[in-house]
Amino acid sequence: MDSKKSIKKTKRVSKKPVISREYIKIDAEGKAIGRLAVEIAKSLMGKTKPTFQYHVDNGDFVMVANLTKVKFTGKKYDQKEYYHHSGYPGGLKTTLLKQIFSKNPEKILHDAVWNMLPKNKLRAQMIKRLKISK
Repeated sequence: MDSKKSIKKTKRVSKKPVISREYIKIDAEGKAIGRLAVEIAKSLMGKTKPTFQYHVDNGDFVMVANLTKVKFTGKKYDQKEYYHHSGYPGGLKTTLLKQIFSKNPEKILHDAVWNMLPKNKLRAQMIKRLKISK
């Protein structure tokens, strides 16, 4: 006896999908930086939409306001260090979070969101839709 198992197949649309992008405004005042970055990354990827597909960039534009009033939990503001290596022996350089945040607060949020986006060719397109204002 031949018993054939039914296999469910995922249907993919062959046409280019219609992408409708919205503008999402986020107030960063009083929010933790990591949780804020997760919210932004999901919106940039389009994971909040029912039409989400990994290979399609259908995310929204995200505008962040009041970044200087963001909250850092624990002792991160005083103790967290960022590392950079020049490539030469003994070339490890460290910078404190509060030094970077005082000069350029956008860099902290940008780097957090950048590392949460997928590591593929769509990441550069997604991060361009992030607008940050102090």
